Amino acid sequence: MPQGEQSFEFHLGKTFFSNMENPDIHDADLDVALTVVHKSDLYQFDFHITGTITLICDRCLDDLVMPVDTTYSIAVKYGDDYNDDNDDLLVIPYSDNYLNVAYMIHDTVALTIPIKHVHPMGKCNRQMSAVLKKHRAGGSDDDNELENSLIEEMDSMDTAPTDDVNATPTDPRWDALKSLNRNSDADSDTEK
Repeated sequence: MPQGEQSFEFHLGKTFFSNMENPDIHDADLDVALTVVHKSDLYQFDFHITGTITLICDRCLDDLVMPVDTTYSIAVKYGDDYNDDNDDLLVIPYSDNYLNVAYMIHDTVALTIPIKHVHPMGKCNRQMSAVLKKHRAGGSDDDNELENSLIEEMDSMDTAPTDDVNATPTDPRWDALKSLNRNSDADSDTEK
């Protein structure tokens, strides 16, 4: 690449994320503007990614379209061996005559996805919301109460004693089978 500034543009869709084997992103409409500035032995890569990605809502399982507007910069230079220990500098071997930026773009987009992806309040699928309300403890309409009750339930499971086996209820069918086993053991003891 000649010294100076070079610009590249890419359009990414569903196929890109399918090929990257990303199960979270179900569709995409992204534009990538890449600017590469070559100065002597250093290449400065500046990515600007805009558009939308489609995820699945954690609450109602419908499509959730999320906007993406992010940037990423990294310096690249040649060296003896490949080295990506530094977040701001990538060293590639002299034998490489090209750099695949697909993984950089993928990771930049993936980092924009929040841990919890849900529709704004009131925008979820009404049928699924009705089912959730029906099965919600307390029957409240507030979605935060459901989340709080689930968190409290998980916290109580974490603090519950695990060493007391008899404290947890058992299936009555197993109890019946265990009693049969105990009866046969008692019968064999009386024969001796």
